[in-house]
Amino acid sequence: MTGKRRLHQQISAHNPGKIAVSDSVLSIRGLSKAFGGLKVLTDISLEVSQGEFITLLGPSGCGKTTLLRLVAGFEKPDRGSVYLDGVDISSLPPEKRQVNTVFQSYALFPHMTVAANVAFGLELKGFRGRELNDRVNQALDQVRMRELADRYPGRLSGGQQQRVAIARAVVNTPRVLLLDEPLSALDARLRRDMQIELKRLQRELGIAFILVTHDQDEALSMSDRVVVMQDSRIAQIGTPREVYEDPANLYVARFIGDINLFPGTVIGRNGKNELQVQIFDRRVLARSDKALQPGQLVQLLLRPEDLRLTEDAAEKVPFFWGSIMERSYRGSTLDTTIHLDAGPVVRACEFFDEDDPDFDYRVGERVKVSWVQGWEVVLPDEDPTH
Repeated sequence: MTGKRRLHQQISAHNPGKIAVSDSVLSIRGLSKAFGGLKVLTDISLEVSQGEFITLLGPSGCGKTTLLRLVAGFEKPDRGSVYLDGVDISSLPPEKRQVNTVFQSYALFPHMTVAANVAFGLELKGFRGRELNDRVNQALDQVRMRELADRYPGRLSGGQQQRVAIARAVVNTPRVLLLDEPLSALDARLRRDMQIELKRLQRELGIAFILVTHDQDEALSMSDRVVVMQDSRIAQIGTPREVYEDPANLYVARFIGDINLFPGTVIGRNGKNELQVQIFDRRVLARSDKALQPGQLVQLLLRPEDLRLTEDAAEKVPFFWGSIMERSYRGSTLDTTIHLDAGPVVRACEFFDEDDPDFDYRVGERVKVSWVQGWEVVLPDEDPTH
């Protein structure tokens, strides 16, 4: 979908764009791990650059937390290696790696003040006196918790506890900061605020962050690159825009955002980048450079914001008749569920415009569902029953 005029709103909310990065600070090469004969990770390779924000995204059980633990040194790989600044650290214990982890539970010491929690790791390394205080204060300033330095964790909110956990990690000046679903315990509003704070902190520190999450919006809004994981393997690595607008397969497409799928069959090809696809009773043109052959079953993917509703779509653009089942006002957008005459139920998401007469559609009304040609993605059908 290169050149598509629209972009999922969450992608650029907090992400200013792809950053310039230097050589890899972290290199993961062929990592595999199994527990009790069950493969959790299979041949995982990934390069992470200095100052890059990477998100490991996937459902529970896909291996993303295990990958984080292998990088941190809490688990040992069955095969493969982890390199930090070109040095193999696979056999080093966690305390010998310049890698720090922020856990979901924060793991703060309840009997210690905020300042004492942050200072704990430095004291174990022999820091004392003014140097210790300066580094603790600097870390607390970075997470905006200096004024609460003498407070105990039990008197802090969830967001404040998370900031202390982050300060305790960054005070050790790690080369890579690992975050294992650190926002999952926060309510929606605070979670959004902390996403912005994490991005700010990452830019200020200039170190690599690797975040584990199952939240697609979180991954899209915060990351320079997203690593989508599927059943112990990497399904796709790309920028938020790439994984959203050009998913590698149906698994990635379904996991990243809402989708509408139109089953079809490849009829032929017009040149290198355009297919003829039979969808229901219509032949449509679809832009694709994938090696799809005539007769092959495919799914034509369109996001809800790709679809357009009208009563008079031009015959030259693809369209299907349907009936409106539901309309949902969501402030800036209007969601519409449509039952197509051909069978499927699809959802359209359009920006709300009270002056547009098309927004007066009622439940049960007949409409044409169309889209701008070239916004579709054609993927091989992965359903073995088809």
